[in-house]
Amino acid sequence: MASKNKAGPMRVLVTGGSGLVGSAIKHVVEEKGESLDGEEWFFLSSKDADLRDTEQTRAVFEKYRPTHVIHLAAKVGGLFMHLRENLHFLRDNLKINDNVLQTAHEMNVSKVVSCLSNCIFPDKTTYPIDETMIHNGPPHESNFGYSYAKRMIDVQNRAYFKQYGRCYTAVIPTNLFGPHDNFTAENGHMLPAVIGKVYRAKQEGTQLNVCGTGNGRRQFTFSQDLARLIIWVLREYEEVDPIITSVGAEDEISIKEAVEMITKALDFTGEIHYDNTMSDGQIKKTASNAKLRRYLPDFTFTPLDEGENVRGTLNNDLHDIIWMFR
Repeated sequence: MASKNKAGPMRVLVTGGSGLVGSAIKHVVEEKGESLDGEEWFFLSSKDADLRDTEQTRAVFEKYRPTHVIHLAAKVGGLFMHLRENLHFLRDNLKINDNVLQTAHEMNVSKVVSCLSNCIFPDKTTYPIDETMIHNGPPHESNFGYSYAKRMIDVQNRAYFKQYGRCYTAVIPTNLFGPHDNFTAENGHMLPAVIGKVYRAKQEGTQLNVCGTGNGRRQFTFSQDLARLIIWVLREYEEVDPIITSVGAEDEISIKEAVEMITKALDFTGEIHYDNTMSDGQIKKTASNAKLRRYLPDFTFTPLDEGENVRGTLNNDLHDIIWMFR
């Protein structure tokens, strides 16, 4: 995906730069050699600044003086953490997003690409979902705090464009997998949490316990594929309206199928127990990537159903998983 951007030098600040997606962007830029001449990349972590704090946010922008921002930083967690702390997810993410976008505006950042989530879409809707349907109804109640905070990025992007002409936009990924994720059952998202559970059950010789029925359906996108798409959006995509950056609706699988892929890839032969007393969360979130395909009809996604992809994810983070379960 060669860039046609002739706008000149870019100083790109990536918030949330040490997380799953930030690490993937860093890998693509630095190790895959996809940084272009005239681009400088700076990857922030929570150690660099607490983006909930306006002064700290301003200071880190002053330090790096970005021309472009990829905004990934967020308070995130797994389903059951969301169920307990919806207010915290709402307040913390509203603060983070407002500080980043307003500071970018005040410092004349020419483009911001923020990362939303497919959980922002209405719970009661028709499928497949597309970018025009974000605000058509309330999100699923399990994570409404996080969802509304993420929705507000889209609202703010439109407002910055209408009032100031800013080109601030957003991508909407579906469920992700890849290196440098959070593999704990408490705070990890579905796929990494299951990978961590399988590893632990295999090490301890116990059954694998999976929350819910396994009937929920999800689309899984490899983090480095998303990284390449975010970089394309930063350089080439000129709309303020968000764009879904995901595998297609035809690639959606059940959680039970994903669990079976993981156990097969990691050679787990123990018993699998689905706890039907626990929430499935939103049963489906099927998203259409038709808009993306109009721009990039030949983009190739990394398939989940090749066992080496799950195994490679585990091997890259094995030391982290071992540390978590010591």
